[in-house]
Amino acid sequence: MSKPRSLALPPRTHPRRLLTGRGSFAVLEAVPLGETRGTVLLLPGYTGSKEDFLALLGPLSDAGYRAVAVDGRGQHETPGPRRRSAYSRQALARDAVAQAAALGDGPVHLVGHSFGGLVARAAAWHAPEAFRSLTLLSSGPGRVCRAQRVRVRALRAALAVLSKDRVWQAMRWLDSRGEAPGVVDPPEITWFLHRRWMRTRIVQLSVAGRLLVYGQEGTEQLAKLTVPLHIAYGDGEMVWPVADLAAAARRTGAHHTVVAGAGHSPNVSHPEELADRLTAFWERC
Repeated sequence: MSKPRSLALPPRTHPRRLLTGRGSFAVLEAVPLGETRGTVLLLPGYTGSKEDFLALLGPLSDAGYRAVAVDGRGQHETPGPRRRSAYSRQALARDAVAQAAALGDGPVHLVGHSFGGLVARAAAWHAPEAFRSLTLLSSGPGRVCRAQRVRVRALRAALAVLSKDRVWQAMRWLDSRGEAPGVVDPPEITWFLHRRWMRTRIVQLSVAGRLLVYGQEGTEQLAKLTVPLHIAYGDGEMVWPVADLAAAARRTGAHHTVVAGAGHSPNVSHPEELADRLTAFWERC
């Protein structure tokens, strides 16, 4: 999951509800100071939320873009039903199309981070007229790497037999083993991460996890998209194999960005550079 470094809202950013033909969604919306050059819809990843894009919203709005980050169905502050069919990739793709329509700015630029990229490419395939471009951020057309498949399978199995709070404690313990000694999250970040986890629907985590583990190769479908395509990731990406991402960019002819020094979440670690790369791509569109 992405871990925001701060929960402070950037200038000209406010939380609100986005009312769509498929329900109400919690969003963070950042607006530019002057003329708007375009609108961007940002979809978060697995176990994530709209707050994953907090550091990116400011640079995007400073560059003249209206940027809207959304909690997907069943994520954090967006409610969701208990039935599994509500979280299929097709259902979530239709949500993204409805969100784009509700923004009221015609075709929008679509950015999907990690699992959000799976939803975003399905949305662009389902309704290409709704989007000016598609950016897959740290997200591939195939399956996640083997280590991540093992991790997600373990998470889904644990959620089936343990309370969410017990699973949370186990996740935090595992994460702490991979961090540098002495690294401690600020209390407000720890509180937020726990709150987000507890508010996210178990069924959303289960179905989304299955899609990550058993996702089908989709490079050929990406190559047939009619919207401009951008594949972006950090050179330290560890969820999708970097070689697979580079190969997908070559095979689809996508605009290709590799952010030096970034891992799975350039939106958190390198927001200024990522915003520059995104806006340069959008200007080409």
